[in-house]
Amino acid sequence: MEVELRHLRAFSAVARLRSFSGAARDLSITQPALSRTIAQLEDELSVRLLDRTSRRVDLTDAGAEFLPHAERVLSTFGQALAAARRTVTLRLGFSWLLPDPWAQRAMSGFEAATGTSVTLTRTDDPVRALHQRTVDIAVVRGDASPPQPVRTVHLYDEERIAVCARQFPMADRGRLDWTEVQQWPLVVNTVSGTTGPGSWPADQRPQEIVETANYDEWVETVAAGRGIGIVPEVARRRTPHPALRFVTLTNAPPIPVSLIHLPDGPRTLVRRFLDAAVAAAQA
Repeated sequence: MEVELRHLRAFSAVARLRSFSGAARDLSITQPALSRTIAQLEDELSVRLLDRTSRRVDLTDAGAEFLPHAERVLSTFGQALAAARRTVTLRLGFSWLLPDPWAQRAMSGFEAATGTSVTLTRTDDPVRALHQRTVDIAVVRGDASPPQPVRTVHLYDEERIAVCARQFPMADRGRLDWTEVQQWPLVVNTVSGTTGPGSWPADQRPQEIVETANYDEWVETVAAGRGIGIVPEVARRRTPHPALRFVTLTNAPPIPVSLIHLPDGPRTLVRRFLDAAVAAAQA
C-alpha cells in the first residue's frame, strides 16, 4: 500500500480535532472507516502516530513530527487544485434575461465554492448549443421536455405578465385574466418564447398569432402595437422600453425555470453548479 491523500486528510483531521468522532463528521465518513484509514497509515509508516484512550486522543512524538509535513502536503495540493481551476470555466447558456436574483446567487455561490468562473453565452437554442458543445449547462423556461439524453433539473416557477404598447386599447387596464387573452392578437417568439398557442386548450387559444423569431423582434413588434405579449414577470424589471406597458395577468399558469445538461458533459463542474443553483433557488 502507498500513502494517499485520504490518509493524510484523515490523520490531519483527527490531530486537529483530537477526536475520531469529530473528524469523521468533518470528513463525512463513518468512524470505523476513519479508524481503518488511520490504521493503514500507521501500518505503512511502521510507527504509531496517535495515542487513543476512551476519553481522548493525543499525538505521539512521531505524530507531532509528522503532522506539519502532512499539512504542508495538503496545503500544496490545495493550492495546485486552485491554480488549475482558475484556468477552467463553466459555460452557462441562456436564451434571454437570466432570472434574478437567482442567477447572481447561483454564479457567485458556485465560483466561491469551486474557484471556477462562469462564462455566459446567449443562445436562441440551448439544446442545440449543448449538443454542439458550445455550452456546458443552460437555463430554459417552459414546460417542453428536451429530447433524450438531455437531462432537466427544475429550479422554481416564475409568474407571467402581459405587455402591450402604450397606445394599445388594453393599455389602460389594471389587470388581464388568462382567459381573456384570446380576445387580442398574441405576439409570439417562436424560438425562445415561453407562451404560444399551445399554452391554452384548443378551444381557448387566441385567434390571431403574430410570429417573431427572437426576443428583440418580439419586443419591437409588441411596441409597434401589433398585439399583446406574455412573458415572465422578470421582464417588467429588466425591459425598460418607453413604448411598452406591463399589465398584471391573473390566473395564468406559472412558467417553470430549469437547467438542462448532457450526461457526458463536465460532470463534476455541472454537479457543483447544480448544487449552487438549487441552493440559490431555495434562498
